[in-house]
Amino acid sequence: MPRLLLLLTGGTLLMTPGDPASSNANKRGAVTLDEERTSRDLIIEVPSLGRIADFDTRLLFHMDSANMQPADWLTLARVVHEELPRYDGIVVVHGTDTMAYTASALSMLLGRLPKPVVLTGAQKPLVEIRTDARQNLIDAAMVATLGVPEVSIVNSARALRGARSTKRDAWGFAAFDSPNCAPLVELGIGVEIGPHVLPPAPLAPFDERLERRVLALRVFPGLDPELVRAAIRSGVRGLVLEAYGTGNLPNLGGSLIPALVEAREHNVPVVVVSQCLRGFVELGQYDGGAAAQDAGAISGGDMTVEAALAKLMVGLGRFGPGEELRHFLAASVVGERDA
Repeated sequence: MPRLLLLLTGGTLLMTPGDPASSNANKRGAVTLDEERTSRDLIIEVPSLGRIADFDTRLLFHMDSANMQPADWLTLARVVHEELPRYDGIVVVHGTDTMAYTASALSMLLGRLPKPVVLTGAQKPLVEIRTDARQNLIDAAMVATLGVPEVSIVNSARALRGARSTKRDAWGFAAFDSPNCAPLVELGIGVEIGPHVLPPAPLAPFDERLERRVLALRVFPGLDPELVRAAIRSGVRGLVLEAYGTGNLPNLGGSLIPALVEAREHNVPVVVVSQCLRGFVELGQYDGGAAAQDAGAISGGDMTVEAALAKLMVGLGRFGPGEELRHFLAASVVGERDA
């Protein structure tokens, strides 16, 4: 039988009634957990898990995922890197609010993988009668035993590439989407694995270098360029701009181009992604995007903002702001963008 490691970080899935730690009366969560009890309770609540694999359970955090920070990504990535050789796969229980950020960060920190690393969570707690948690846990465990050696998010009977995923719905059970990449696995009556799943690769040595001082800004009519320039002068080391359509930016009234020139002068790389869920940045297509490219902006292609932020953090940490970073950002490292 496969052997899986279940890493617990908190989130709605693990919440139980009556805890004052939660401010949402519909999402009350337990203050304390212990590994032995939680592992036993999971099997009691979801007995099918014991028919899929033998589980070891480890409690890393017990937090609302809104409190997840880059230091926590590093802790999680380090544990996954250390433990993955001993298991057939790893399942991470995580809150849904920042799961796409964590999945993108894990993807970039770990690189190509020999085995599956699966994140899952729920919109309603496991202990509730009507919940998505049971099926998500079962599906995540199933995917962790398959030949899908990537970081993925399992939700609503699909495994999505982690570095392509974004949360799309705060209320529905189908909380995540991967707009520019088909699911890695679809779990219907049968189990269909996509042909684009990456082949297994040996784990690279763990590299925890990561630059936290990055900023994401959504472009909108009326955005004061001085605010962007102030951010650059304040010590920001990298910037992700969510631009219009295919990467268009204002270049007349309220032009952001002088701010991008100042970013280049301060050695602050600027990555441009699209606000559109199915967008793809081509900076030369319109005047504003072409001017941004001339000012040194870097196309993020079809990356999500979550993936662009994680990649910029990791790239700056490893390579600094020079030409090597530009090559890293333009490449498809773990399938996070079309090459």
